[in-house]
Amino acid sequence: MVAQVSRQQAAVYIHIPFCDHICYYCNFNKVLINGQPVHDYLVALLAEIRLTLAQHPDVTIGTIYFGGGTPSALPAAELDFLLTGVQELLPFRGQEVTFEANPNDLLDGDKLAILQAHGVNRLSIGVQSFNDTVLKKIGRTHTARQAVQAVEQAQQAGFDNISIDLIYRLPGQDLVDFQRSLRQALALEIPHYATYSLILERKTVFYNLMRRGKLQLPSQDMEADMYQLAMDTLNAHGIEQYEISNFARPGFQSQHNLVYWHNEYYFGFGAGASGYLGQTRYQNFGPIQQYLQPLAQEQLPILTSEQITTNQQIEEQLFLGLRLNAGVEKARFQERFGRSILAVYPQVIPRLIQQGLLVDLGPAYALTERGRFVGNDVFADFMLV
Repeated sequence: MVAQVSRQQAAVYIHIPFCDHICYYCNFNKVLINGQPVHDYLVALLAEIRLTLAQHPDVTIGTIYFGGGTPSALPAAELDFLLTGVQELLPFRGQEVTFEANPNDLLDGDKLAILQAHGVNRLSIGVQSFNDTVLKKIGRTHTARQAVQAVEQAQQAGFDNISIDLIYRLPGQDLVDFQRSLRQALALEIPHYATYSLILERKTVFYNLMRRGKLQLPSQDMEADMYQLAMDTLNAHGIEQYEISNFARPGFQSQHNLVYWHNEYYFGFGAGASGYLGQTRYQNFGPIQQYLQPLAQEQLPILTSEQITTNQQIEEQLFLGLRLNAGVEKARFQERFGRSILAVYPQVIPRLIQQGLLVDLGPAYALTERGRFVGNDVFADFMLV
């Protein structure tokens, strides 16, 4: 059981671990959908939501985010069952409700209609690249044309809040190719873009290939050039960078992800999902059968639960908040911790400003553009020992 939070608002993350295909770079908690107890999982997921909310009667729900895995891999009937159940437990009243999808799944008009009917109002589409050769090399099963068609069909269905993901530093990719993907992305005229550098995670196909010396990637200098290109290109088209990897037209920032970056509270529902409530962080069992077993007994499927110390909360407030272009707000920090940021970091703050990695914006401290290129090094300076 996690600590009860009273008179608070919390975001909701709902994890759907099923995929039609495993991408070569992905290390999220996922399984191939064939042969899995999909319906049993969804029944258990709804039970977890019900049991958890009973322990937190005073919490109001803000944003809702369906992630994975691949939520759009669910068959249409199961998708309808899931959204019907969630909507009964967490009534959607105009909040941002995001649903992750693969492009080829959205070519099924039935699924778009179901999402629309149940109040989903934001789509996050995993495009990754508009180069078919690159897509094959990273294990994606859609084509560039299907990605364009998916966005166009979503727009025709009435979705105006759409985000796509693009990854750079991919095998077979160069600066010209990434520029083409950016241009194609901008041609879709959507309001939000997330662009990430490839990270080699353990337990992935790419990690194993790298260990065997069989994975050729663009250089670190090329990676930096690609990041600079993304910032320059998107900003030049009115898509403002608001977080290290995220860009949006005004008013279309991801409200759900802002909860994470402001280090605020959220529920995590589903296999392997994590939540953060009060001073408590918890994580559910990841393997599906281990997740299902306690819920069959009307018990929550929590694997670990830990109390987050004040120092840990302060560190996280800086690590997460500095990802935002707006930075870490001084007043918000003071209100939460009863001390100013400068009082906690009297040497670190002036030194990073002098080095040109941090800037005092008045209401907040933020990374400079140069600081964003070495963000992890800057974050390390805020470790409290």
